Amino acid sequence: MTLKITLLLIPAVFALSGCLQSNAQRAAAGAVGGAVIADVTGGSALTGAVVGGAAGYFCNDLNVPGCQNK
Repeated sequence: MTLKITLLLIPAVFALSGCLQSNAQRAAAGAVGGAVIADVTGGSALTGAVVGGAAGYFCNDLNVPGCQNK
């Protein structure tokens, strides 16, 4: 996956995963979103899923606005 795709993928995953209630829900949504975005842009869906899942899981720890456990 190129750096350009990765830089586009991370904000999109945060946007998709920020509205869910737990780390597991955000990780699942991030993985699905990451895989779809990576596949559409010509990247590896597996790599996109890993990056998206990690971004979704750790967004609460990184203090991303709107990403809090409820």
